[in-house]
Amino acid sequence: MALPQPERRGPQVLNIGEVLAQLSDDFPTMTASKIRFLEEKGLINPKRTPAGYRQYAESDVERLRFVLALQRDQYLPLKVIKDYLDAIDRGERPENLPPGVSVSPRIVSDELAAELQGRARALSEEQLRTESGASVPLLQSLLSYGLISHINGKFDEHALQVARACVQLESHGLEPRHLRPFQAAAEREFGLVERVVAPLTSRKDAASQARAAEAAREISELCLSLHRALVQDRISRMDA
Repeated sequence: MALPQPERRGPQVLNIGEVLAQLSDDFPTMTASKIRFLEEKGLINPKRTPAGYRQYAESDVERLRFVLALQRDQYLPLKVIKDYLDAIDRGERPENLPPGVSVSPRIVSDELAAELQGRARALSEEQLRTESGASVPLLQSLLSYGLISHINGKFDEHALQVARACVQLESHGLEPRHLRPFQAAAEREFGLVERVVAPLTSRKDAASQARAAEAAREISELCLSLHRALVQDRISRMDA
């Protein structure tokens, strides 16, 4: 008599309600419509049944956790997060991950996850110069004009992004003293965003704080899009 064979189970398949249940503790404001929105933006790509129903794998849930954590904790726009995921999907190491961010082994190889977890993004001045290509005088100017700052001699990812941009702008003849209006504009934009989300930030419950952060990110992205469109409009007129 043949012994019964153990039941073989494939990868777990979840529906959207089960995905929400897994995410609800960490992301209480998550909704089905938000999951579908992230799918439309290309951040997840669940399989579908012949009838068109979505089937989510554990890797989809982990991708959602990665996206939502970067939005909530790092205030990153979806475009930047998608760039990270695209790099992961290509088998590459995402560049410029924020400090303390790690990538779950469920969406990348164990080797890559270990490498990312070990990455420290608190940069010394020498590391900042090396990674950005900035000269000592340029960094000193950026510090003096308040375009970058440090904590106990360590610079963060934002300082690296600013330094890289300023290195490129310097090649076009733009020095830090010319860039002070950007700092002033950023402060004004932040003040505008802060006023809009103030009714939510005044509430101390986690759900309101999460909604405030999400609203702030969305408004910031819209402001950047508006700024880009206005500048591009002026540039296009140069060709007219």
